[in-house]
Formats: sequence, structure tokens, C-alpha cells
Amino acid sequence: MDTMLKSLCVVYKPATNWRLNPLQSFNRVWNSSSMGPAHINNSNHYKELLMREGDFTEKQASKILDIIRDAIQSGVVHVSKDLAKRERLIQLTYQQRVDFAKLRDQLLTSDRNEFHNVENEYERVRSDLEKMRSKLKEEITKVNAGFKLDLSLEKGRIREESSHHDLQIKEIDTRIDHEVSNMKTQIDSVKTQVMQWLIGVCTGTFALVLAYIRLLS
Repeated sequence: MDTMLKSLCVVYKPATNWRLNPLQSFNRVWNSSSMGPAHINNSNHYKELLMREGDFTEKQASKILDIIRDAIQSGVVHVSKDLAKRERLIQLTYQQRVDFAKLRDQLLTSDRNEFHNVENEYERVRSDLEKMRSKLKEEITKVNAGFKLDLSLEKGRIREESSHHDLQIKEIDTRIDHEVSNMKTQIDSVKTQVMQWLIGVCTGTFALVLAYIRLLS
């Protein structure tokens, strides 16, 4: 920024030394600039320099050049009123330098303020992002914990239902075995009764046959 302002300041620096002959030097400057308003050579270059190195917008850079041009024009007008007074010329020159120094300080202050504002905004955004990240991490942790708990409960419920079903299956198997055993017992009992009945029938039939044979003989 200092280099850029110094470059702007040397636009109106005379070719001759002010300390050797300030009146002649000012006359040369006045004769070349009093016919019209103050003009900064290659203003587009300085505008681009302000925009590139000073991070100013095009409107701000144009305004700065206008301020500098007005300051130069004002200095030229003030100096032109007292060409015969050496001390006045020196005072005006000093005042002009002071004005440029003030302008430089204002630009530097503005640049610092803007930088601090951007830095504060960056810190605020970073803090917000950190808070959002922490909150998101907490939410993810809660969701994972809830999911794990639900999964564990579901596993326990499935395990319990499986145990209950296994118990029911065992009870059914036991009942089936008991019924089969009862049916086998009943079948054996029926077989015994049938065999007894057949034996009785056969014995009776044999007795009748013997009795019939005896009657015939």
C-alpha cells in the first residue's frame, strides 16, 4: 500500500529540484497544469494497482483517484495564489505532503479495518462450523447409540421368542411321544384281547368239533 501511494505521489513531482529554485519549479508545474484540471498520468494503471494490491473495488479505486486528483488540484490552486512567497510555497508543499500522509493513513486504516472485519467474520464462521460439527457429531452418536440399543433389544426379543418356540417344540415332541406311547400300549392291549378272543373261539370250536365227533361215534 505504501509503495502504491508513493507511486501516486510522484506523478506531480517536477523534474527540477524544489530546494534549488522552488518558484521556477512551481512555475513550470503551474504553466503545464493551470490550463485545465489536475490529471494523473496513466490513471488506469493506478486504478488497477489499487484494485489488485489494495483489494479495492473499481468504484473505490476511482474514488481514491478522484480524491487524490482533487487534493492535487486543491494544492495547485492554493499554491498559485501566493507564487511570490517562498515560505507559503514551502508550507503548502508541506501541507500537501501532510494531506497525502493523512490519506495514506486513512487508506491503511480502512484496509486494516476491512481486514479485521474479514478476519472476525472468518472466525465467526469457523466457530459456527465447529459448533455445527460438534452438534452433528453428537446427533450421530445419539442415533448410533439408539440404533445399537434397538438392535440389542430386538436381538434379545428374537432370542427370547426363539427360546419360547424351542420350549413349545419340546413340549409338543414330548406330548407326541406320550401319545405314541399310549397308542402303542392300547394297540398291544387290543392285540392281547384279540389273541385271547381268537384262542377262546378256537378252543370253543375245537370243543364243539370233538363233541360232534363223539355224538357221531
